[in-house]
Amino acid sequence: MLYTRLRMLFDNFTLALLAVITLATLLPPMGVGVPFFENLTYIAIALLFFFHGAKLPRSAVVAGVTHWRLHLLIFAFTFVAFPVLGWLLKPFLAPLVNDQLYMGVLFLCALPATVQSAIAFTAMARGNVAAAVASASASSLIGIFLTPLLVNLMLDAQGSAGSFWEAVWAIVIQLLVPFVGGQVARRWIGDWVQRHGAKLKYIDQGSILLVVYTAFGAAVVEGLWHTVTYTELAGLFVLCCILLAVVLVLSTNIARRLGFNKEDEITIVFCASKKSLATGVPMAKVIFATHLVGPMLLPLMIFHQLQLMVCAVLAQRYAQRPETE
Repeated sequence: MLYTRLRMLFDNFTLALLAVITLATLLPPMGVGVPFFENLTYIAIALLFFFHGAKLPRSAVVAGVTHWRLHLLIFAFTFVAFPVLGWLLKPFLAPLVNDQLYMGVLFLCALPATVQSAIAFTAMARGNVAAAVASASASSLIGIFLTPLLVNLMLDAQGSAGSFWEAVWAIVIQLLVPFVGGQVARRWIGDWVQRHGAKLKYIDQGSILLVVYTAFGAAVVEGLWHTVTYTELAGLFVLCCILLAVVLVLSTNIARRLGFNKEDEITIVFCASKKSLATGVPMAKVIFATHLVGPMLLPLMIFHQLQLMVCAVLAQRYAQRPETE
């Protein structure tokens, strides 16, 4: 029983992520390995979003648009409430970590929602899956443009309007163009992608692991683990727990006060509380200087694992409700 519960909390990808961080700490890429891994990472990210575009049915991209109240509330949490909470909680939570890690928390707050896990948890909890597909997909696309803008406003990460638009353009080229290419190619490879979906997930996960290794390796070389203490790591964990708890409580109560039915409430809770590791990792690599990517990703990786563990429990509780409700 204990083993089963531990496997629910720490899946294979989480264990692989921890292994990659350990490898990057002990054997970071150096010398000629640095440009090699950077170029390999660029190709892997493009491939990741190409298959995202090929996997997603075009009808799912535009489905559910008529349910505008639900989508508006989810987007308000993703791109407004999260950044506002990050700023409002800063005086209370920033002392738990150093300045760079709190920058990473603000970057986390600016990211779009996940696609796969939001849909999976909504389906597990018997929520409005069609709305979850539409909302999560739209969030990923909108985030390509909104996230750099929010990061620019909160962190002044770009320095000037010119460099800001350069970052947006780089994200469009690296993420949006391959996604659109996948959508175009779907008519020829869509069936093949659906048949091999289970195998293609290793491309998704492998791309993320490769970026994490490259980013953390560069951060380790720059002295990441000399600037982040165990106390700050524990503080970051507590900070992420507080942030996730506040968003879950707010999204649940607001959905109920606005009169959404239980299926829509489930969709709102699971889509509004998610932040995308798959999108955040390549975005951090484009937006921030190389030595900052590691600290920017550390809060995201902790929050990502927390949201999976907590939402797995919530989904099971929602699923146990009577069918007539």
